[in-house]
Amino acid sequence: MNLTTNYLGLTLKNPLVPSASPLSKSLSIAHELEDCGASALIMWSLFEEAVTAETESLARFLQNQDPGFAEASSGFLPQQPEFAGALDQYLEHIRKLKETLGIPVIASLNGVTSSGWVRHARAIEQAGADALELNVYYIAGDIRQSGVEVEERYLSLLRDLRSQIQIPINLKLSPAFSSLGHLVTQAAAAGANGVALFNRFYQPDIDIQGLRLQSTLRPSTSAETLLAMRWIAILYGRIQGLSLGATGGVHTAEDAIKLLLTGADVVHLCSVLLQHGPSQLALILGGIQEWMNEQGFESIDDFRGRVSALAIPNPAEFERANYVNILDSYSSAPGVRI
Repeated sequence: MNLTTNYLGLTLKNPLVPSASPLSKSLSIAHELEDCGASALIMWSLFEEAVTAETESLARFLQNQDPGFAEASSGFLPQQPEFAGALDQYLEHIRKLKETLGIPVIASLNGVTSSGWVRHARAIEQAGADALELNVYYIAGDIRQSGVEVEERYLSLLRDLRSQIQIPINLKLSPAFSSLGHLVTQAAAAGANGVALFNRFYQPDIDIQGLRLQSTLRPSTSAETLLAMRWIAILYGRIQGLSLGATGGVHTAEDAIKLLLTGADVVHLCSVLLQHGPSQLALILGGIQEWMNEQGFESIDDFRGRVSALAIPNPAEFERANYVNILDSYSSAPGVRI
Protein backbone atom coordinates (compact mmCIF):
# COMPACT_ATOMS: atom_id res chain seq x y z
CA MET A 1 0.00 0.00 0.00
CA ASN A 2 1.49 3.32 -1.13
CA LEU A 3 0.70 6.15 1.30
CA THR A 4 3.19 8.67 -0.05
CA THR A 5 2.11 12.19 -0.89
CA ASN A 6 3.76 15.34 -2.19
CA TYR A 7 3.53 18.46 -0.07
CA LEU A 8 5.31 21.75 -0.74
CA GLY A 9 7.61 19.90 -3.11
CA LEU A 10 8.54 17.43 -0.36
CA THR A 11 7.84 13.71 -0.74
CA LEU A 12 6.22 12.50 2.49
CA LYS A 13 5.70 8.88 3.52
CA ASN A 14 2.03 9.52 4.35
CA PRO A 15 -0.38 12.49 4.59
CA LEU A 16 -0.40 12.91 8.40
CA VAL A 17 1.56 15.92 9.68
CA PRO A 18 1.49 17.16 13.29
CA SER A 19 0.83 20.90 13.13
CA ALA A 20 2.36 23.69 15.20
CA SER A 21 2.04 22.89 18.90
CA PRO A 22 4.10 22.66 22.11
CA LEU A 23 4.75 18.98 21.33
CA SER A 24 7.54 19.99 18.94
CA LYS A 25 9.47 21.62 21.80
CA SER A 26 10.45 18.19 23.14
CA LEU A 27 13.00 16.21 21.14
CA SER A 28 11.81 12.95 22.69
CA ILE A 29 8.16 13.63 21.84
CA ALA A 30 9.15 14.69 18.32
CA HIS A 31 10.94 11.38 17.93
CA GLU A 32 7.89 9.56 19.28
CA LEU A 33 5.67 11.34 16.76
CA GLU A 34 7.95 10.13 13.97
CA ASP A 35 7.88 6.59 15.35
CA CYS A 36 4.07 6.70 15.40
CA GLY A 37 3.93 7.66 11.74
CA ALA A 38 4.33 11.43 11.41
CA SER A 39 5.56 12.17 7.88
CA ALA A 40 6.81 15.70 8.75
CA LEU A 41 6.74 17.98 11.77
CA ILE A 42 5.63 21.59 11.98
CA MET A 43 7.32 23.39 14.85
CA TRP A 44 5.62 25.67 17.33
CA SER A 45 5.32 29.28 16.11
CA LEU A 46 8.05 31.81 16.69
CA PHE A 47 6.33 35.11 17.55
CA GLU A 48 8.07 38.32 16.50
CA GLU A 49 6.60 40.16 19.51
CA ALA A 50 8.30 37.74 21.88
CA VAL A 51 11.68 38.18 20.20
CA THR A 52 11.32 41.98 20.14
CA ALA A 53 10.18 42.24 23.76
CA GLU A 54 13.05 40.04 24.91
CA THR A 55 15.60 42.11 22.95
CA GLU A 56 14.25 45.38 24.32
CA SER A 57 14.15 44.05 27.87
CA LEU A 58 17.76 42.87 27.64
CA ALA A 59 18.85 46.21 26.18
CA ARG A 60 17.23 48.09 29.05
CA PHE A 61 18.91 45.78 31.56
CA LEU A 62 22.36 46.32 30.06
CA GLN A 63 21.96 50.07 29.71
CA ASN A 64 20.70 50.59 33.24
CA GLN A 65 23.04 48.15 34.97
CA ASP A 66 25.09 49.73 37.78
CA PRO A 67 28.56 48.17 38.09
CA GLY A 68 28.57 49.12 41.78
CA PHE A 69 31.87 51.05 41.77
CA ALA A 70 32.60 54.31 40.04
CA GLU A 71 35.95 53.01 38.81
CA ALA A 72 34.46 49.79 37.42
CA SER A 73 34.54 49.57 33.65
CA SER A 74 31.83 48.35 31.27
CA GLY A 75 33.79 45.12 31.04
CA PHE A 76 32.07 43.99 34.22
CA LEU A 77 28.72 43.96 32.39
CA PRO A 78 27.53 40.83 30.54
CA GLN A 79 27.60 41.11 26.79
CA GLN A 80 24.38 40.50 24.84
CA PRO A 81 25.81 37.68 22.65
CA GLU A 82 26.25 35.59 25.82
CA PHE A 83 22.47 35.28 26.15
CA ALA A 84 20.53 32.76 24.09
CA GLY A 85 17.28 34.53 23.27
CA ALA A 86 14.01 33.16 21.88
CA LEU A 87 15.23 33.37 18.27
CA ASP A 88 18.56 31.69 19.02
CA GLN A 89 16.80 28.92 20.95
CA TYR A 90 14.33 28.39 18.11
CA LEU A 91 17.11 28.17 15.51
CA GLU A 92 19.09 25.76 17.69
CA HIS A 93 15.99 23.60 18.10
CA ILE A 94 15.65 23.41 14.31
CA ARG A 95 19.20 22.10 14.12
CA LYS A 96 18.57 19.53 16.87
CA LEU A 97 15.35 18.32 15.25
CA LYS A 98 17.15 17.91 11.93
CA GLU A 99 19.82 15.84 13.67
CA THR A 100 17.24 13.75 15.55
CA LEU A 101 14.54 13.13 12.95
CA GLY A 102 14.48 11.52 9.54
CA ILE A 103 11.41 13.47 8.41
CA PRO A 104 11.15 17.06 7.13
CA VAL A 105 11.05 19.84 9.71
CA ILE A 106 8.80 22.78 8.89
CA ALA A 107 9.29 25.97 10.89
CA SER A 108 6.36 28.22 11.81
CA LEU A 109 6.68 31.99 11.93
CA ASN A 110 4.17 34.52 13.26
CA GLY A 111 5.37 38.03 12.50
CA VAL A 112 4.18 41.62 12.71
CA THR A 113 6.51 43.80 10.65
CA SER A 114 7.81 43.19 7.14
CA SER A 115 11.43 43.47 8.31
CA GLY A 116 10.78 41.02 11.15
CA TRP A 117 9.20 38.44 8.86
CA VAL A 118 12.10 38.63 6.41
CA ARG A 119 14.88 38.70 9.02
CA HIS A 120 13.56 35.72 10.95
CA ALA A 121 12.65 33.76 7.82
CA ARG A 122 16.20 34.06 6.51
CA ALA A 123 17.61 32.88 9.83
CA ILE A 124 15.21 29.92 9.83
CA GLU A 125 16.28 28.92 6.33
CA GLN A 126 19.96 29.12 7.30
CA ALA A 127 19.27 26.94 10.36
CA GLY A 128 18.20 24.12 8.03
CA ALA A 129 14.39 24.10 8.06
CA ASP A 130 12.92 22.21 5.11
CA ALA A 131 10.03 24.64 4.69
CA LEU A 132 8.40 27.63 6.38
CA GLU A 133 4.78 28.00 7.42
CA LEU A 134 3.48 31.55 7.72
CA ASN A 135 1.09 31.60 10.66
CA VAL A 136 -0.45 34.97 9.86
CA TYR A 137 -2.68 36.12 12.71
CA TYR A 138 -4.22 39.41 11.67
CA ILE A 139 -7.57 40.74 12.84
CA ALA A 140 -8.85 43.57 10.62
CA GLY A 141 -10.13 45.65 13.50
CA ASP A 142 -9.76 48.97 11.68
CA ILE A 143 -13.20 49.60 10.12
CA ARG A 144 -11.61 52.00 7.62
CA GLN A 145 -9.50 49.23 6.10
CA SER A 146 -10.88 47.56 2.99
CA GLY A 147 -10.80 43.87 2.17
CA VAL A 148 -8.39 44.57 -0.69
CA GLU A 149 -5.97 46.24 1.74
CA VAL A 150 -6.14 43.25 4.10
CA GLU A 151 -5.42 40.81 1.29
CA GLU A 152 -2.53 42.95 0.08
CA ARG A 153 -0.86 42.55 3.50
CA TYR A 154 -0.68 38.80 2.87
CA LEU A 155 0.40 39.09 -0.75
CA SER A 156 3.04 41.72 -0.05
CA LEU A 157 4.45 39.53 2.70
CA LEU A 158 4.66 36.57 0.33
CA ARG A 159 6.42 38.59 -2.35
CA ASP A 160 8.93 39.96 0.16
CA LEU A 161 9.74 36.51 1.55
CA ARG A 162 9.87 34.82 -1.83
CA SER A 163 12.53 37.29 -2.93
CA GLN A 164 14.64 36.51 0.15
CA ILE A 165 14.37 32.76 0.83
CA GLN A 166 14.45 29.64 -1.32
CA ILE A 167 12.73 27.04 0.89
CA PRO A 168 9.03 26.24 0.27
CA ILE A 169 6.51 28.61 1.85
CA ASN A 170 3.16 27.49 3.19
CA LEU A 171 0.53 30.14 3.96
CA LYS A 172 -1.87 29.33 6.78
CA LEU A 173 -5.13 31.16 6.10
CA SER A 174 -8.29 31.94 8.01
CA PRO A 175 -11.71 31.53 6.34
CA ALA A 176 -12.53 35.24 6.87
CA PHE A 177 -12.04 36.44 3.30
CA SER A 178 -14.76 37.58 0.93
CA SER A 179 -13.33 35.63 -2.01
CA LEU A 180 -11.07 32.93 -0.64
CA GLY A 181 -10.46 31.19 -3.96
CA HIS A 182 -9.26 34.41 -5.59
CA LEU A 183 -6.93 35.15 -2.68
CA VAL A 184 -5.44 31.65 -2.82
CA THR A 185 -4.87 32.05 -6.56
CA GLN A 186 -3.06 35.34 -5.95
CA ALA A 187 -1.06 33.81 -3.11
CA ALA A 188 0.23 31.10 -5.44
CA ALA A 189 1.27 33.75 -7.96
CA ALA A 190 3.02 35.70 -5.18
CA GLY A 191 5.19 32.74 -4.23
CA ALA A 192 3.24 30.43 -1.93
CA ASN A 193 3.96 26.74 -2.48
CA GLY A 194 0.92 25.71 -0.46
CA VAL A 195 -1.91 26.84 1.76
CA ALA A 196 -3.23 25.38 5.01
CA LEU A 197 -6.97 25.71 5.54
CA PHE A 198 -7.84 26.94 8.12
CA ASN A 199 -6.02 28.85 10.80
CA ARG A 200 -7.95 28.48 14.06
CA PHE A 201 -8.18 31.95 15.58
CA TYR A 202 -8.79 31.75 19.31
CA GLN A 203 -11.61 34.05 20.38
CA PRO A 204 -11.60 36.17 23.56
CA ASP A 205 -14.12 35.17 26.22
CA ILE A 206 -15.78 37.21 28.98
CA ASP A 207 -15.68 36.62 32.71
CA ILE A 208 -19.20 37.79 33.62
CA GLN A 209 -18.38 37.88 37.33
CA GLY A 210 -15.23 39.95 37.00
CA LEU A 211 -16.60 41.93 34.01
CA ARG A 212 -13.40 41.47 32.06
CA LEU A 213 -12.00 39.61 29.10
CA GLN A 214 -10.39 36.24 29.67
CA SER A 215 -8.41 33.88 27.49
CA THR A 216 -10.03 30.48 26.99
CA LEU A 217 -8.53 27.54 25.13
CA ARG A 218 -11.04 25.06 23.75
CA PRO A 219 -9.86 21.99 21.80
CA SER A 220 -11.19 21.55 18.29
CA THR A 221 -13.93 19.09 17.32
CA SER A 222 -14.43 16.93 14.24
CA ALA A 223 -17.26 19.20 13.06
CA GLU A 224 -14.70 21.91 12.34
CA THR A 225 -13.22 19.87 9.49
CA LEU A 226 -16.30 20.48 7.34
CA LEU A 227 -15.33 24.07 6.52
CA ALA A 228 -11.88 23.05 5.29
CA MET A 229 -13.43 20.09 3.47
CA ARG A 230 -15.68 22.39 1.45
CA TRP A 231 -12.94 24.78 0.39
CA ILE A 232 -10.37 22.13 -0.40
CA ALA A 233 -12.99 20.45 -2.60
CA ILE A 234 -13.56 23.76 -4.41
CA LEU A 235 -9.85 24.52 -4.85
CA TYR A 236 -8.63 21.03 -5.73
CA GLY A 237 -7.14 20.79 -9.22
CA ARG A 238 -7.62 24.47 -10.03
CA ILE A 239 -4.23 25.98 -9.10
CA GLN A 240 -1.28 24.23 -10.69
CA GLY A 241 1.54 23.30 -8.32
CA LEU A 242 -0.15 24.51 -5.12
CA SER A 243 -0.29 22.08 -2.18
CA LEU A 244 -3.46 21.90 -0.11
CA GLY A 245 -3.22 21.19 3.60
CA ALA A 246 -6.25 20.63 5.84
CA THR A 247 -5.99 21.77 9.43
CA GLY A 248 -8.41 22.11 12.32
CA GLY A 249 -10.61 19.45 13.87
CA VAL A 250 -9.03 16.22 12.63
CA HIS A 251 -9.56 13.66 15.39
CA THR A 252 -10.32 10.38 13.61
CA ALA A 253 -9.36 8.38 10.54
CA GLU A 254 -12.78 9.23 9.10
CA ASP A 255 -12.03 12.96 9.42
CA ALA A 256 -8.73 12.51 7.58
CA ILE A 257 -10.25 10.33 4.85
CA LYS A 258 -12.97 12.90 4.08
CA LEU A 259 -10.37 15.63 3.65
CA LEU A 260 -8.23 13.45 1.40
CA LEU A 261 -11.29 12.56 -0.68
CA THR A 262 -11.92 16.25 -1.31
CA GLY A 263 -8.31 16.76 -2.43
CA ALA A 264 -6.06 17.51 0.54
CA ASP A 265 -2.38 16.64 0.06
CA VAL A 266 -1.81 16.44 3.82
CA VAL A 267 -3.90 16.49 6.98
CA HIS A 268 -2.62 18.37 10.01
CA LEU A 269 -3.17 17.09 13.55
CA CYS A 270 -3.02 19.12 16.76
CA SER A 271 -5.75 18.92 19.42
CA VAL A 272 -6.07 15.15 19.16
CA LEU A 273 -2.33 14.73 19.81
CA LEU A 274 -2.36 17.18 22.71
CA GLN A 275 -5.31 15.35 24.27
CA HIS A 276 -4.31 11.73 23.62
CA GLY A 277 -0.60 11.74 22.80
CA PRO A 278 1.47 10.69 19.76
CA SER A 279 0.02 7.16 19.76
CA GLN A 280 -3.23 8.56 18.39
CA LEU A 281 -1.40 9.33 15.17
CA ALA A 282 -0.70 5.65 14.65
CA LEU A 283 -4.37 4.79 15.25
CA ILE A 284 -5.52 7.32 12.64
CA LEU A 285 -2.95 6.10 10.14
CA GLY A 286 -4.03 2.51 10.76
CA GLY A 287 -7.65 3.50 10.24
CA ILE A 288 -6.81 5.05 6.87
CA GLN A 289 -4.98 1.92 5.79
CA GLU A 290 -7.85 -0.31 6.90
CA TRP A 291 -10.37 1.78 4.96
CA MET A 292 -8.15 1.76 1.86
CA ASN A 293 -7.90 -2.00 2.06
CA GLU A 294 -11.70 -2.34 2.33
CA GLN A 295 -12.21 -0.02 -0.64
CA GLY A 296 -9.52 -1.64 -2.75
CA PHE A 297 -7.31 1.44 -3.01
CA GLU A 298 -3.58 0.80 -3.33
CA SER A 299 -2.38 4.40 -3.00
CA ILE A 300 -3.47 7.79 -1.72
CA ASP A 301 -3.56 9.04 -5.31
CA ASP A 302 -6.21 6.41 -6.13
CA PHE A 303 -8.84 8.29 -4.14
CA ARG A 304 -7.54 11.81 -3.54
CA GLY A 305 -10.02 14.30 -4.99
CA ARG A 306 -12.68 11.63 -5.72
CA VAL A 307 -15.27 13.83 -4.01
CA SER A 308 -13.96 17.24 -5.07
CA ALA A 309 -15.98 19.84 -6.96
CA LEU A 310 -14.29 18.68 -10.17
CA ALA A 311 -15.32 15.07 -9.64
CA ILE A 312 -18.92 15.03 -8.39
CA PRO A 313 -21.90 15.33 -10.78
CA ASN A 314 -23.27 18.48 -9.12
CA PRO A 315 -20.48 20.81 -7.87
CA ALA A 316 -23.14 23.17 -6.51
CA GLU A 317 -23.53 20.75 -3.62
CA PHE A 318 -20.42 22.35 -2.15
CA GLU A 319 -22.05 25.75 -2.45
CA ARG A 320 -25.66 26.97 -2.10
CA ALA A 321 -27.33 23.64 -2.92
CA ASN A 322 -25.92 22.09 0.26
CA TYR A 323 -27.45 24.88 2.34
CA VAL A 324 -30.89 24.45 0.76
CA ASN A 325 -30.81 20.65 1.05
CA ILE A 326 -29.93 20.74 4.74
CA LEU A 327 -32.72 23.18 5.57
CA ASP A 328 -35.26 21.20 3.56
CA SER A 329 -34.28 17.96 5.31
CA TYR A 330 -34.67 19.33 8.83
CA SER A 331 -37.32 17.78 11.04
CA SER A 332 -38.14 19.03 14.51
CA ALA A 333 -37.87 16.97 17.66
CA PRO A 334 -41.00 15.18 18.95
CA GLY A 335 -43.27 17.63 20.76
CA VAL A 336 -41.78 20.72 19.11
CA ARG A 337 -44.21 22.54 16.83
CA ILE A 338 -42.94 24.60 13.91
